[in-house]
Amino acid sequence: MTRVAFQLQVRPELLDEYLARHSPVWPEMLAEIAAAGRRNYSLFLGEGGTLTGYYETDDDAAAQAYLASSAVAARWEAEMARFFVDLDGRPDQAATALTEVFHLEDQLADTGDSPASDIDTRTDTEGSAS
Repeated sequence: MTRVAFQLQVRPELLDEYLARHSPVWPEMLAEIAAAGRRNYSLFLGEGGTLTGYYETDDDAAAQAYLASSAVAARWEAEMARFFVDLDGRPDQAATALTEVFHLEDQLADTGDSPASDIDTRTDTEGSAS
């Protein structure tokens, strides 16, 4: 599985409209994202319109190719392109992936430790199981 994060800049004057366009996203676009093999997909909006996206996939090149050939994705991206600053091409194809520098589970696996969320045998201060 591959984790992909990317960053785009939303035009500050269009932030309200950008948010409205995602509440909700077209059902057919949601279906295309899922059919492309992207999952656990999230967008986070920061100060001044900095948008960070994250998703997981087994084959990002195949997912990008699928979406590049999708008529639904082409329509969605054509409508969304105007929201972004300094973007050359479709947002789903032109966003540059961020470099992952830390992932907790990977480093825990390298040390032989299990994530705390896998096994929770702790008790609270009153002795009941949590």
